[in-house]
Amino acid sequence: MEWSSIFHEIKEKHDFKAMHDFLEREYTTETVYPDKANIYQAFDLTSFEDIKVVILGQDPYHGPNQAHGLAFSVQPNAKFPPSLRNMYKELADDIGCERQSPHLQDWAREGVLLLNTVLTVRKGEAHSHRGIGWEVFTNEIIQAVSTYKEGVVFILWGKPAQEKIKLIDQSKHLILKSPHPSPLSAFRGFFGSKPYSKANQYLIEQGKTPIQWCEGKESVDE
Repeated sequence: MEWSSIFHEIKEKHDFKAMHDFLEREYTTETVYPDKANIYQAFDLTSFEDIKVVILGQDPYHGPNQAHGLAFSVQPNAKFPPSLRNMYKELADDIGCERQSPHLQDWAREGVLLLNTVLTVRKGEAHSHRGIGWEVFTNEIIQAVSTYKEGVVFILWGKPAQEKIKLIDQSKHLILKSPHPSPLSAFRGFFGSKPYSKANQYLIEQGKTPIQWCEGKESVDE
């Protein structure tokens, strides 16, 4: 199974013309993130066949030089968002490695689908593209991963992500849930939740190669 087949199935079920037209207008008249070329980067970097872990975010960062199509990740020279900083703090506490780069392309290439439930946003306006149709699309993506894959780890941080549990077959996948890593909620149970080691333990039990969460040369060089 490839993304092209999944996308085709989704388009057969749903009409995205209104969303497409809306986005054409937005990209023409407003500043929208990420760049058009990066909207689907999560799918470009993580093939359907390679998915081992899904980390769900909400919508892209809405500041300049941040969003590039991967949930929680920002471009190499951007400032660290607070949630990502907390993710790295938990990573260091969990498996003892430090990451320096604020972008997560190496995770994506390892088989971590970094999926926002809304894939675009207007500059400076969080959630401005909520409800235009992205949720329909990404719900179908989550269901497709659940249906066609076996033994995937779904990492769901915060209530909006955990609302997607109903789309996932828990009899054949692992769900790891905790509060969101944002400063508002990280101390309510995100810290100490050990998602990275738990995900790898499960993957090993499934006979799969664990994720290299620590930073490799490739991530530093890009």
